[in-house]
Amino acid sequence: MKYIKINKDDNVAVALQDLAAGEVVEGVVLQESVPRGHKVLLKGLKAGDNVIKYGYPVGHVARDAASGTLIDHSCIKTNLEGLLEYKYEPLFCHSERSEESESSEESDRTFLGFRRSDGQVGIRNQIWIIPTVGCVNGICQQLADRFNAEICHSERSEESDCSEESSVDAIIAFPHNYGCSQLGTDHENTRTILADMVHHPNAGGVLVVSLGCENNQLDAFRELVGPVDESRVRMFATQKVGDEIEYGLQQLREIYATVSKDVRTEVPVSELRVGLKCGGSDGLSGITANPLLGVFSDWLVARGGTTVLTEVPEMFGAETILMNRCQDRATFDKTVNLINDFKEYFIAQGMPVYENPSPGNKAGGISTLEEKSLGCTQKCGKSIVRGVLKYGERLSVNGLNLLSAPGNDLVASTALGAAGCQIVLFTTGRGTPFGSFVPTMKISTNTPLFENKPGWIDFNAGVLAQDSPMEEVAPRFIDAVLAAASGEPVRAEASGYREIAIFKSGVTL
Repeated sequence: MKYIKINKDDNVAVALQDLAAGEVVEGVVLQESVPRGHKVLLKGLKAGDNVIKYGYPVGHVARDAASGTLIDHSCIKTNLEGLLEYKYEPLFCHSERSEESESSEESDRTFLGFRRSDGQVGIRNQIWIIPTVGCVNGICQQLADRFNAEICHSERSEESDCSEESSVDAIIAFPHNYGCSQLGTDHENTRTILADMVHHPNAGGVLVVSLGCENNQLDAFRELVGPVDESRVRMFATQKVGDEIEYGLQQLREIYATVSKDVRTEVPVSELRVGLKCGGSDGLSGITANPLLGVFSDWLVARGGTTVLTEVPEMFGAETILMNRCQDRATFDKTVNLINDFKEYFIAQGMPVYENPSPGNKAGGISTLEEKSLGCTQKCGKSIVRGVLKYGERLSVNGLNLLSAPGNDLVASTALGAAGCQIVLFTTGRGTPFGSFVPTMKISTNTPLFENKPGWIDFNAGVLAQDSPMEEVAPRFIDAVLAAASGEPVRAEASGYREIAIFKSGVTL
């Protein structure tokens, strides 16, 4: 298969591999070469006419364009502008299944997770060292390095070493730049995200390290966090102890003594909370990897599980599809606020609302924001929207949720983890190595990326463009996700790539 016409109403086809001038696509002779992921026009258009992809307009041509020519960002312009009025017109094109005729083995799928005392389930059993302020980043990293070395040394023997299986998956410090010199929303965002991390089920134990004089005062932060199991969560201010390294190491030893006794148990997939994210997208994202995540999302939601879609600016142009799948008017109103609040944020900053896609997206075949959004939103399948979360808010209802966060990969992935997602599924057509503070599983949109970056990519959805049917690929993908949830490290974890980033919009003192 060399190309695909996604919807019968489309006036473009997408190249699934590089096409040469003279080749025939849908009966049209190519007038020029068309790179993989890019669009070829199937009928001539006059300036101002709409380009149709996925069955929807994805912009208009800025000049006359002949059939058989390449349509990219140089000749197509967005139709999007300003704030919009929305009307709730519910259209539930997918009925979530409570029961389905399938094998009991399939309907009762499980994974191996860590059941926490608050009822949550973690897919990792890690000890996290969290700074309240960037001033103590170095101390937190030194504590992680020293304690990892100490544990490694204590477990090493003539017949085994520190790489042997342990109930504690990792001891990790999460440096960040904030916690002081912030005001208003930025200050609260920092406090909220860090408090969310303290309560995350992937952390069997947490050591919070403060300086002592920062805006994010430890006593106030402790109050925000609320009650904790003090055998697992400790906090201290470095200005109030003598040797902060030795003090911190002793706290870690005591936390480790508790966490190391945790064991994995069988857990139903209804306990899984999965973040949906894309980055470095290309023209195949909306054809292979994102629809694969959509199938997975519908599969999980049908079994009582939870998926979360974010990247609000990459909903612009496809937002009405999501709005019309909201379970009720109240959820619709929250979704309208989700969209318009983000547009107003752009306007307040004096920035163009629709300054997207990125240079990498354009090089991969995505020309306008609505084209990007129509591909991006496919990650959440066709399920009903059950919840809408503000930035930093934690999940409270199962099913498909929408989360307020920007498109930035690390900020959005951090927000997904903070909401309570145990894992993030991340599709990419260009490739990226990063990992957030929860396992970040990379799914390639095309096979060359999978082959060229085996250290980055966990699963190849590119086979969907090579005649492998979704019915064959989706079960393999589900197995891969459940294996990761049961403890199999994803590529970013194996490489030690774990970071956090907190959303900032205001002044710095």
